[in-house]
Amino acid sequence: MENESDGEALRAAFDHRVDLTVAAEEELLLLDPRTFDLTPAAPGLFLDLDDPEGYRQEISPAQLEIVSGVCTSSAEVRSQLAERRRRAVAAARGDLRLAGVGAHPFALPWSEIGTAPRYTALLAEHQLGVRLGALAAGLHVHVAVRGPDRALAVHNALRTVVPALVALSANAPYIAGIDSGLATVRCTLADALPRHGTGPAFPTWDDFERALRWGRDTGAVPDPSRLWWDCRLNVRTGTIEVRAPDAQAQLDDVQALVGVVHAAVADLCERHDAGEPLPVQDVMPIEENRWRAARYGVEGEMVDPQTDRLRPTREVIGALLDRLETAANRRGEDAAIGRARVMLERDAPGEHRAVGESRGLPALCRMLADRTEAV
Repeated sequence: MENESDGEALRAAFDHRVDLTVAAEEELLLLDPRTFDLTPAAPGLFLDLDDPEGYRQEISPAQLEIVSGVCTSSAEVRSQLAERRRRAVAAARGDLRLAGVGAHPFALPWSEIGTAPRYTALLAEHQLGVRLGALAAGLHVHVAVRGPDRALAVHNALRTVVPALVALSANAPYIAGIDSGLATVRCTLADALPRHGTGPAFPTWDDFERALRWGRDTGAVPDPSRLWWDCRLNVRTGTIEVRAPDAQAQLDDVQALVGVVHAAVADLCERHDAGEPLPVQDVMPIEENRWRAARYGVEGEMVDPQTDRLRPTREVIGALLDRLETAANRRGEDAAIGRARVMLERDAPGEHRAVGESRGLPALCRMLADRTEAV
């Protein structure tokens, strides 16, 4: 886009011919097959794969981002990611292992940084923050919503769903070989960089335009891609992008999280189309629930957006999944919602702790790599 803070261009980016297409990006860790520590091998693997549409390098050279194409359902996203995982495993030739997890359990909290000019500029600006943030590995979901005003309204309301995704996906209790006491350290690592967490709602496109223009004109945020919020209007792709979940080892779990986002966006679109004013929460209650999700996963409590009272997280997310059933059925996301219910009943951080305590953290990494590569 020639000028990404120009109001007319912003609206045009969300003026799609198609509606509710979905895509995903997963950041996978690259591990040494003997020690299971991080290994900065992404540049060579990326060259061997020779497919910039399906793979991207990350700021950490020990991560490879695998990218789906534009799809109509989470099942199609899953199929594409599976094929691209298989290709990456074959290209690694046993010299690397791939692992899906929110953060490496025992690597030093000091990521190496890629040598591309963009990455060295980020390091010069953010120092320790970028080294910590680069250790976080996530799953990003993009959904295209037809109509700029509709997309803005859905974005503003979708922010409320983000803590549920953090809780469902939480799988990284360890950092630097130590149990953090959290369900996932990924939020903490990401928050070492500015403009993470819960972004603001924008009442109008003029408000969004003013925010981007302020960042550009002041020089504080010259590039909108540096607005790393958990839920954001992506002005390059013309999508609503959800960046909250931890990366996942099992593709069934990837499909579940992609499907929940897809169904949530479809549900909000249907309600908007029916003339229902979509609810918009302030940053504070969403941030409170995000912290609770990162701290306890599905095992704790969060503030129910419907009642403004603390309730068990499983009940809050269960009610959300119930509400999404109709939209999920229409979008072919029944299996994804079913798998999300399975994720809701388990304790992934507890499973990781059990393996780490009984067999050691390299064994935990081996288990994650085995699950990631079983495609």
